[in-house]
Amino acid sequence: MTRRIALVIEYDGTGYAGFQRQADAPSIQEELENAIESLTMVRATVRGAGRTDAGVHALAQVGVFDTQSTLPTERVVAGLNHYLGEQIAVRAAYDVPLSFDPRRHAGARVYRYRLLEGGTPSPLRRGVTHRVVRRLDTGAMSLAAAGLVGEHDFRAFSGPQPAGKSFVRRMTRATVSRYGDEVIVELEANAFLPQQVRRTAGALVDVGLGRLTVSAFEQMIESGAQGAAETVLPARGLTLQEVRYAGFPPENDATTTHDETHETGSP
Repeated sequence: MTRRIALVIEYDGTGYAGFQRQADAPSIQEELENAIESLTMVRATVRGAGRTDAGVHALAQVGVFDTQSTLPTERVVAGLNHYLGEQIAVRAAYDVPLSFDPRRHAGARVYRYRLLEGGTPSPLRRGVTHRVVRRLDTGAMSLAAAGLVGEHDFRAFSGPQPAGKSFVRRMTRATVSRYGDEVIVELEANAFLPQQVRRTAGALVDVGLGRLTVSAFEQMIESGAQGAAETVLPARGLTLQEVRYAGFPPENDATTTHDETHETGSP
């Protein structure tokens, strides 16, 4: 009997060409599928909630695969983590209905961009932050970010998009917070455009440095000029924090490796 298993996956995207399988470069999807084959002896396709770009990290990406294996979910978690390398870990596994689609059924996605302030580099955080030498005006950044909330045509913050695709997305939360020497930009929306978070964070940094006024940022949102937010911050500072669903994870049917699997936490 075929069953569908949903995985909650954490990964360090450094050195990977993104989540989606690539013909000539390593991907998170490929590593997961290789681990599943090693565990079950059958090749399976993993489908994720989102296609994170090259170098982007994830705390709680969600992916599914179909299998006829009868292994309990706790064995799936342990077995996959045995075969996966140090940069990828399965944090939880759930039996879900065969109709469950991690991309189409996602109600919201939460992304976090970490900015490190100061002239001194941090070797330990180099791979997960983008350094800004000058102090950022987080008050101005917060005012600008507030204008992102709601349903907008976000083409000003989009990279290349196939012809005919909509640029309209619904942003439910956009915050800027300071934690010590880090400034955190966190965005929650029903879906995101290519490069949207990194371009948005780049424009907010310009606001924080006084290069762009709050008014000019708001005008950019309404401009309808694709790619008007020209600065694309490096992928290393970006993490997919969470994917939210109605009715997932299913209660009393899971094996997790961390109690905080679905908490966003603080840096």
